[in-house]
Amino acid sequence: MPEVMRIEPVTLEGEHVRLQPLSLDHLDALWAVALDRELWRWSPTPVRNREEFRAYLEVALKERDAGSAMPFATMHRKFGEAIGSTRFAGIDRENRKLEIGWTWIGRRWQRTAANSETKYMMLRHAFERLGCIRVELKTDSLNQQSRNAILRLGAKEEGIFRNHRITFSGRYRHSVYYSILDSEWPAVKVSLEEKLARLDIPRVTP
Repeated sequence: MPEVMRIEPVTLEGEHVRLQPLSLDHLDALWAVALDRELWRWSPTPVRNREEFRAYLEVALKERDAGSAMPFATMHRKFGEAIGSTRFAGIDRENRKLEIGWTWIGRRWQRTAANSETKYMMLRHAFERLGCIRVELKTDSLNQQSRNAILRLGAKEEGIFRNHRITFSGRYRHSVYYSILDSEWPAVKVSLEEKLARLDIPRVTP
């Protein structure tokens, strides 16, 4: 019988970004990025002010304490500047699977190496350290940019959960599900490493 996954706080270090365990100490730095309302266009929960953003972080930390999630602050590696957040969620230790999601990143770092490297490090940790046999990703069916980005990672689209969530605006959200299996990871890893070699991330001043 395979050993049950052990999820523990960890810092993931890349060439461009560092994923640090999230805490409320990151609140001010992350809010400086998160106040861009366009980042929350597809969020099922409202993030319209600092209080709602704090509540968003507190939910992530409660899920961490309950053992169902492991949230990160995404930092610019060279200068230590916060540029976004992401998390492992839906952690199912017995069935050795989890979800990568709740990912957002400041607009100036979108379409750079930052998001690709973040996903690469998380996938590598999930498959090579935690022993996952499945990693899930999902997004709003209307969010075509996110759908395209997930496919570019090498994930397989599995289907749409209709009326999956009721958003804070009252809209019924259909969620598109994707996955990567452990048997697919070696090929996905090579493809992501080739993509990362061609990407860059803008310099920022401290």
